[in-house]
Amino acid sequence: MPVLYSGGGQGLMAIPKYYEMYHAFLSCLSDGMVHTNKDIREYVIKEFGITDGEAAELLPSGKQRILDNRIGWCRAYLKKAELIESPARAQFFITEKGKALLQKTVVIDDDVLMQYPSFVAFKKGTTARTRSVSAVNESETPQETLDRVYSEVNAQLADDLYTFIMSQTPDFFEALVIRLLESMGYGGTIQGAGMVTQSSRDEGIDGIINEDKLGFDQIYIQAKRWETDKTVGRPEIQKFVGALAGQGATKGVFITTAHFSSAAVEYAQKQHTTKVILIDGKRLTDLMIEHELGVTTEYTYKIRKIDTDFFSEE
Repeated sequence: MPVLYSGGGQGLMAIPKYYEMYHAFLSCLSDGMVHTNKDIREYVIKEFGITDGEAAELLPSGKQRILDNRIGWCRAYLKKAELIESPARAQFFITEKGKALLQKTVVIDDDVLMQYPSFVAFKKGTTARTRSVSAVNESETPQETLDRVYSEVNAQLADDLYTFIMSQTPDFFEALVIRLLESMGYGGTIQGAGMVTQSSRDEGIDGIINEDKLGFDQIYIQAKRWETDKTVGRPEIQKFVGALAGQGATKGVFITTAHFSSAAVEYAQKQHTTKVILIDGKRLTDLMIEHELGVTTEYTYKIRKIDTDFFSEE
């Protein structure tokens, strides 16, 4: 039976909070099939008896529907807890963890999700804090809350970016890497300063970019779009260093969607005649957000303070 939920504003509304949607979201996926965002939205609307008017209500910014925003955060947190997975953009299915939780638990909220290490890591970072999420919120200053929420929004954006990247072709990824480095200031303004190589691919080089505007020095690139659970080991970096030597190059960057082993990182750091920079999937998405590649600014909030000079008698 649908019930009314407090919406955080005045009175009651039929739009549930994001954490009140956890059970319904998982129930929609309980058949084991892949479902789209549209499927899930329609299921939630039916489950909670949300009217057309309520479903159309907007956030104070006026740029997004409240329902869509809350379903989005519900989806994000379930994914962080590894209760659902996304095989493709805007498509989702329930995991074995999700099925097990749905079978044994009637009420699912953030406290329940805190039993999953991946969710704890997302909510609290890598620090070993043991207090509940609500306790952390109660102890925060408004500025601390803003900073934490900003970090969570960027973390979710990075996760979405990764999903989009993995849905593209390897050729797209190689071109993306060049565009990222150009957006970071490499390559300068000369046409063709950054390029994806064709003839040298067999030699272990995927791209070349100028380090400066005039092209006095060049950086050689290897770009590997691999699944996040793959570990790039020392042998791969050794091959890349060998490829750089074959080109007479002294600078290279190895960019991947996967992650590097400690041995690979250590080997790269020990190189002296050849400088090698490693960029894994997490750093890649962080750099894309920082340099606004593949993302746009949706909202801008200004934090104001008193101008004491205005009230000065001098």
